Amino acid sequence: MTVRNKPQTMPPALTETNYSWLGEVYRGKVRDSYGVGNKRVLIATDRLSAFDRVISTVPGKGQVLTKMAAHWFNRTREIIANHLIGIPDPNVMVVKEVSIVPVEVIVRGYLAGSAWRDYEAGRLVSGHKIDPGMSQFEKFSAPLVTPCTKEAVGKHDLPISEAELLSRGLVGREHWEEIRTTALKLFELGSREVATRGLLFADTKYEFGLLDGKVVLADEIHTLDSSRFWVKDSYEQCLSNGEPPEMLDKEPIRRWLIDRGFMGEGQPPEIDDNYRLALRAHYVQSAERITGEVFSLNDSEPVARIARNVREFLGM
Repeated sequence: MTVRNKPQTMPPALTETNYSWLGEVYRGKVRDSYGVGNKRVLIATDRLSAFDRVISTVPGKGQVLTKMAAHWFNRTREIIANHLIGIPDPNVMVVKEVSIVPVEVIVRGYLAGSAWRDYEAGRLVSGHKIDPGMSQFEKFSAPLVTPCTKEAVGKHDLPISEAELLSRGLVGREHWEEIRTTALKLFELGSREVATRGLLFADTKYEFGLLDGKVVLADEIHTLDSSRFWVKDSYEQCLSNGEPPEMLDKEPIRRWLIDRGFMGEGQPPEIDDNYRLALRAHYVQSAERITGEVFSLNDSEPVARIARNVREFLGM
């Protein structure tokens, strides 16, 4: 992970929010969520999660995730409607309240991450038997849809086959067919767009909801927390020398943790301020290259700023 223009001092990080005037808070691994009538206020904090555990904070990370999600929600509207209403603050999306489908829909173009770890251990990948003899980072002949169950914070999301998710009634067959087809279309669009910037779209996670009986795109889309992006030039070298491609995503953080013996169990290693600043720069630079947009972060104290902007947006 290489970075440039790393700040010399630590900007304020948004660890959590406690806005009682918005009602009861639900805390995900990264987002704080408040239901307000038929709307939901999603606040992207700066919490850093890996292996389904919150391990630290990265100042400005929530702003990067919000701007990336907004970029891709806008780019994909012709494929599927989404839940976004507006962005009153760099850390906040106000969205329509939807009934979330309890399945994370992962689309994989390459054998990497948890899919590689399962394959290497001889396990199926969400019900898929992968062809023998594949190498880490190798491209699949066609993208795979590999669902996972959505588990509570602190618990590992679990791979599940399409047959099992249907038999358990997690989603109806008609809705699942629509979700599956849509996820592949979204992945194709993302792959085409980042290819124009010299990147490969390795894999990503989608979440869907139901609104008035119709499937809509929810949560986030094509962000650094939900996706893997690789630099194409480095990938063309990696298969021959066995080294990983240059990654513009969260995988370098996972690898840093694995190198220190952490994969979700026990106490995570301490992440010092110098590495947190490096991660901040990595998030910003990666997002700019993936979207083609400039990312300027607001380093004002976030808790009061968010409260002021959300109150104004909601007329409270």
